[in-house]
Amino acid sequence: MKIDSSEISALIKAQIQGYESRLETDDVGTVISVGDGIALCYGLDKAMLGELLVFPHGVSGMVMNLDNEDVGAVLLGSDNKIEEGDIVKRTHKVVEVPVGDGLLGRVVNALGAPIDEKGPIEYNKTRPIERIAPGVMTRKSVSVPLETGIKAIDAMIPIGRGQRELIIGDRQTGKTAIALDAIINQKDKGVKCVYVAIGQKNSSVASFVEKLRELGCMDYVTVVSSGASEAAPNQYIAPFAGMAMAEEWLENGQDVLIVFDDLSKHAVSYRTLSLLLKRAPGREAYPGDIFYLHSRLLERACRLAPEFGGGSITALPIVETQAGDISAYIPTNVISITDGQIFLVTDYFASGQRPAVDSGFSVSRVGSSAQTKAMKAVAASLKIELASYREMLSFSQFGSDLDESTKKILAHGAVLMETLKQKQYNPYPMWKQVIELFAVKNRYLDGCKVPEVRPYLDGLVAYIENKHRDIIDTLNAKKAFDDELTASLKGAIEAYAADRR
Repeated sequence: MKIDSSEISALIKAQIQGYESRLETDDVGTVISVGDGIALCYGLDKAMLGELLVFPHGVSGMVMNLDNEDVGAVLLGSDNKIEEGDIVKRTHKVVEVPVGDGLLGRVVNALGAPIDEKGPIEYNKTRPIERIAPGVMTRKSVSVPLETGIKAIDAMIPIGRGQRELIIGDRQTGKTAIALDAIINQKDKGVKCVYVAIGQKNSSVASFVEKLRELGCMDYVTVVSSGASEAAPNQYIAPFAGMAMAEEWLENGQDVLIVFDDLSKHAVSYRTLSLLLKRAPGREAYPGDIFYLHSRLLERACRLAPEFGGGSITALPIVETQAGDISAYIPTNVISITDGQIFLVTDYFASGQRPAVDSGFSVSRVGSSAQTKAMKAVAASLKIELASYREMLSFSQFGSDLDESTKKILAHGAVLMETLKQKQYNPYPMWKQVIELFAVKNRYLDGCKVPEVRPYLDGLVAYIENKHRDIIDTLNAKKAFDDELTASLKGAIEAYAADRR
């Protein structure tokens, strides 16, 4: 067979002419393999980490691995219709979510799309879900309280605007209840709230949203839900999406409270992705960068200095422990990232001490700088008194003959424990917390039996509201005690005690 040299040269010329056009196909790739929500793609030589990819059938993906031979992408949707050989295209932008006031009162998925059947969301701006946290020089120290309305927390473990306070404990100890009460207490306080549900049952999120609507609180709340039935990639990006939404308000000088419920399930979703992408497993099979994952998320919560807008994001991440073990891998990781933790104990919860806060293990590293002077005055000795009570209680179980000082400590501690009990969906305003703790601190209830404590305090608050409204007004205005206010409050409590006799 004779080879014609002119044909060969024509073929080479054609290939050379098409070379430039082939260079542009870096934006297009081919699916090599797909399964378990992971797609390996050939081509896409210029793809960026975290970039959004477009697959057939309206499925999106996000670049997670940049290997020598292929690109590993996680699918943000079903992989049932994606097949080997399918064309995948770059979008030249990272994953973004809609932001702004149009999200308030809505329930959205991890990509910011509405799932509450209330129509499309109105927005004119989007933000990338990943962002470098504000630098140290742009921040301001935490000094403004974020009131949760929960006596045990506002008194002993105060949270400030811009703080990251971990809520940790076993399942069914009231972790979400504390976060929900904190959200409810922000009503009419100018704080916007974002609740991120990761791996929760859809029915639980629906009842949570219904309760907020019932209490008239959804107007300032955005719920980002990535349920237990959704794929791991959606659960992985959900908290980052929620944080991006919060940052829009932060940069407009507003205060935001964001709840991550919970980061244990978030860590599991990231572990799932990492193992499917064939990344090396480390301790408890988590990837080595699991700490960095949560730190780059939570570092974005801060309080900005006035010259940079003066807004704040307060983060309440939730972590679930197994059998109260706070020394496990994910709990210790998140404890080291946050500015303190609220530790909930199963035994307290089961015995009716709710919220089941352990004052010994719980701590706020911001401390009394995030408290009003009035609260600081009545709560300063609270932790020590509770520690003394618990120590005496453990010793008193071994002996029946107790001296008078021990009996006084036990009686006062029992009253204190009863005072710190609080029903769910019933956050207290600051003045009410201060009046109750003032009465207990000054030993006005030490003669009461435990069942009489709650009726006594309810009656006292009602009495002061009706007959001494000036005390409440002064507390709200000054947020601090002076000699005159102290004398007025003592006089009112003594008058109430005389009326009860």
